[in-house]
Amino acid sequence: MNVDNIRQVYLIGIGGIGMSALARYFRHLGCLVGGYDKTETILTKQLVAEGIPVTYTDDFTLVDDSFKATDEHTLIIYTPAVPSELGILNQFQQLGHTLFKRSQVLGLISQKRFTIAVAGTHGKTTTSTLIAHILTDSGYGCAAFLGGISTNYNSNVLFSDSKVVVVEADEYDRSFLTLYPDIAVVTSADADHLDIYGDKNQLRESFSLFLNQLHPDGISIVKTGLPFEADIRYAAGIPTDAYADRIRVEGDAFFFDYIGQGGKLANVHLGIPGKHNVENAVAAITVARQLGIPDAKIVQALSSFSGVKRRFEYIVKTDDTIYIDDYAHHPEELRAFLSAVRQLYPEKKLTAVFQPHLFTRTRDFADGFAEVLSEVDTLLLLEIYPARELPIKGVDSRMLLDKITITDKHIVTPDNVKDYVRKCRPELLVTIGAGDIDLLVEPLKAILKDA
Repeated sequence: MNVDNIRQVYLIGIGGIGMSALARYFRHLGCLVGGYDKTETILTKQLVAEGIPVTYTDDFTLVDDSFKATDEHTLIIYTPAVPSELGILNQFQQLGHTLFKRSQVLGLISQKRFTIAVAGTHGKTTTSTLIAHILTDSGYGCAAFLGGISTNYNSNVLFSDSKVVVVEADEYDRSFLTLYPDIAVVTSADADHLDIYGDKNQLRESFSLFLNQLHPDGISIVKTGLPFEADIRYAAGIPTDAYADRIRVEGDAFFFDYIGQGGKLANVHLGIPGKHNVENAVAAITVARQLGIPDAKIVQALSSFSGVKRRFEYIVKTDDTIYIDDYAHHPEELRAFLSAVRQLYPEKKLTAVFQPHLFTRTRDFADGFAEVLSEVDTLLLLEIYPARELPIKGVDSRMLLDKITITDKHIVTPDNVKDYVRKCRPELLVTIGAGDIDLLVEPLKAILKDA
């Protein structure tokens, strides 16, 4: 497959964050682009507004005939998250199409470019977006395929004639093994996706394989403490090759000193909060310095970085009310997020709305979730978002709630959450999760702003 020859692209599961980035990329190149997804979302509505038609019915007759031609100009992309029995998927195959995974297409696009790939069970979206922002803001330039919507650019894909591409390298389904990076960053390798990997050792073996695909003259930048060989190790608060020192909060902003090869950067202001994000920034600075970007431009870009939607995203921020939304869906992500919230607002009563994501993840990490969620003051717990999974007997939100030690805890529906916020008007509210909990954001914002 030569991506330079592509004229029409159809994406099965187009509403996914990574799939929609590819849709926008090929649309930008002038290709005819369309797709299918199970449900209409804010993201699919945006694609339609951009001129990319989306269908929500599994009916092959609704697919434009332009996409059915089995020639070198047509590309059919699918995500492994769609069920194998999907009619549209199977009928493309019956016509003789070779279907490509999203990760394979990313591999093809990045083949001819200097590739910066960021992997990790968490932290990869913010880190890759930080790197892309530094390269763009400094004038160095890059294309980028991101796992979230950059607030600075209101997009999950950046376009550039630059020969550099920044890619979020997804470990799910071993997708990142289609990439052969020039710079590889690994932010974390905690146990996750055990429905795919079976255990932590298999997951870590996959990360080792990813790092082994580094170009012979490439550079690996790996968080301190991870069991992988690395050219440069980085951390926050731990002296190593590159690290953040004197991390501090001034008002509601985080500052730190960067210590690394090439000297010290003092009083770096990061535009987003959290020690975990300081750590992500250290990785991004280290990448930027490898590219020769001047320190002053790096510091300027970090200060102007406004984050990623649903990653510590302020929804309401007034003297009376703070409401923050976050995508965290793993115990360690929750721990980092809640720690940052507490650090910024230690005196405020914390009300958390959490939606578990996947039955398998809830089952595998129930004790970890319970430990972290027991640190909030009030917990409103939604039912598990199943995504691609069927229910597992005995695994539900009640099972998780019973393990949580605080007394002010409740199983709720989305309507219950709205009623609670309307009645109690919490001073510090967070919504957390990777499912459809984001549908609550605008209603809760409207309630809280309706003084």
